[in-house]
Amino acid sequence: MSRIGRKPITIPNGVEINQEGNFITVKGPKGTLVREFRPEINISIEGNTINVIRSSDQPLHRSLHGLTRSLLSNMVEGVTNGFSKNLDLVGVGYRASLQGKKLVMAVGKSHPVEMEPWEGIEIEVPAPNKVIVKGIDKEKIGIFAANIRGQRPPEPYKGKGIKYENEYIRRKEGKAGGK
Repeated sequence: MSRIGRKPITIPNGVEINQEGNFITVKGPKGTLVREFRPEINISIEGNTINVIRSSDQPLHRSLHGLTRSLLSNMVEGVTNGFSKNLDLVGVGYRASLQGKKLVMAVGKSHPVEMEPWEGIEIEVPAPNKVIVKGIDKEKIGIFAANIRGQRPPEPYKGKGIKYENEYIRRKEGKAGGK
């Protein structure tokens, strides 16, 4: 039995969950999320708890059990508290700013990099070298933050680039100096 899959999810006050077949709708104070789940996994909503039950012990069903529970838990967490990813721009002249809702970054390229946030994603720039990506859908936030980081991933020699706030960059030594 999956350790994660068998944990019940408690529904906090102010969160409403509707189930129509394989579609689950989670409505909370920050917004609404809808997701379709696989029919092999049964989702039962009883009172203020959600239980995820798999239909058999086949490897596919076992792998979907914990995944389904985690996705549901992230939906509930997202509509109550929301999620955020913090990114740091490290390097001389590397900076970010907002023009309207668009993120504009100078990251050592010949042109400024402009990124339009997706629906349901909010971008904040509290300092020229910090970017915060916020929203209610954890998957969208992770993908968008990875796209920002992908514009200039950190390099191992000087550590320049865009990195997550708590990311550790393994540093390499430069060339050997002589004979």
